Amino acid sequence: MIHYKYMILTYGCQMNESDSQRMGTQLEILGYEKTLVLDEADVILLNTCCVRESAENKIYGKIGEIKHLKQAKHELIFGIVGCMAQKEGEALFKRAPHIDFVLGTNNIHELNNIINDIKLSRHHMTKLAPADGGIPQEVLPPSGNSLSVWIPIMYGCNNFCTYCIVPYVRGREHSRPMHSIIEETKKYSADGVKEITLLGQNVNSYGKDMPEGDFADLLYELDKIDGIERIRYMTSHPRDLNDKVIETIKNSRHICTHFHLPVQYGSDRILKAMNRGYSLEYYRKLAEKVRKAIPECSLTTDLIIGFPGETDADFEQMLTFLRQMRYDAAYTFLYSKRSGTPAATMDNQVSDSVKKNRLNQLMSIQNEISLQINEAFINKTVQVMVEGPSRTDASVYTGRTSTNKIVLWQKNGTEKAGDILNVRITHPQTWILKGEAQYAKEK
Repeated sequence: MIHYKYMILTYGCQMNESDSQRMGTQLEILGYEKTLVLDEADVILLNTCCVRESAENKIYGKIGEIKHLKQAKHELIFGIVGCMAQKEGEALFKRAPHIDFVLGTNNIHELNNIINDIKLSRHHMTKLAPADGGIPQEVLPPSGNSLSVWIPIMYGCNNFCTYCIVPYVRGREHSRPMHSIIEETKKYSADGVKEITLLGQNVNSYGKDMPEGDFADLLYELDKIDGIERIRYMTSHPRDLNDKVIETIKNSRHICTHFHLPVQYGSDRILKAMNRGYSLEYYRKLAEKVRKAIPECSLTTDLIIGFPGETDADFEQMLTFLRQMRYDAAYTFLYSKRSGTPAATMDNQVSDSVKKNRLNQLMSIQNEISLQINEAFINKTVQVMVEGPSRTDASVYTGRTSTNKIVLWQKNGTEKAGDILNVRITHPQTWILKGEAQYAKEK
């Protein structure tokens, strides 16, 4: 019996990862098996990102690399899906005629139909619903033996930050019905899943477009589901995080106490140019409110360095703000032009050399802060969910705390993925905590 195989190469965010899982489910229904070897695949999908030009360039390189595979195996089906597919559409065929089909962000549920049509016609095919076409038809991925799964709760974004292409390729915000998300979570719980991560471009906006309930209501309902030990979510927009959500997390059993609040910059002038919709004063008060309600929480952020018009004075404000906030971690990005966004045509673009110099300064300060915060954990015992052996040493296990700290320890017991374990921290570092597992003593 011939076993046909598929491979999906995923670029970009967790939403793309989730979409890839759901497309894999569809291909397995058609009888395809997953492979990690490109040359073995009978179907190759590139699930693409277009947030940064560097990501697009990398994808175009991979498209070119696959051309020789198409020449060697004429029956190979090669498709481009996701955000870059939505943005470029049929223009992709002109650049790379060996592409068989282009599938937009709201069309992933049509994958099997298009695969069958390609087999019959061998013509170029395009399926592009409007980016603002609402919620894609649901396709559930199999949980298999997964410890953790992603669950999209909403699609699109209404914020139109001036540097971001997402609203143009993902459309406006559309929330999934709450009952659908709850049923999906119960299915995963029955399959043994221990951790879920709720996905949306702005999860705090969940439910604004429907009467069923808001994000706090959804969290409250999911927290009641037995078997799910950890509930995470991303991404939050500071403008929409409200008291109800904070209180729901504070009073929950399983919602993680990690708050990722992307501030993006530490100067009001730049925040206004970015169209972020809040001031530094508002953001500071919000962070204070979170830390007061949940003192043990961790707070992380995203920062964009080198936004058009950024001056030395802006950057000094940014560094002052960083020292004041004392984030557990900051995910830093160099601004890069994204055609189709307002920021790409702004005056006073910052040179690459200045961007890199500023980024190095900022990272040096943040790394120092992260290390100081982690050093406070020495000799403290933290509760982790076991994820399994580390990538480099099978005898060293890894897990994460509710606050999203990565913890490593030498395995001397019978712990397995999904278990909750106490670990005493002995060697805190900038990015990780190392410790000793506290095994229960046998009676």
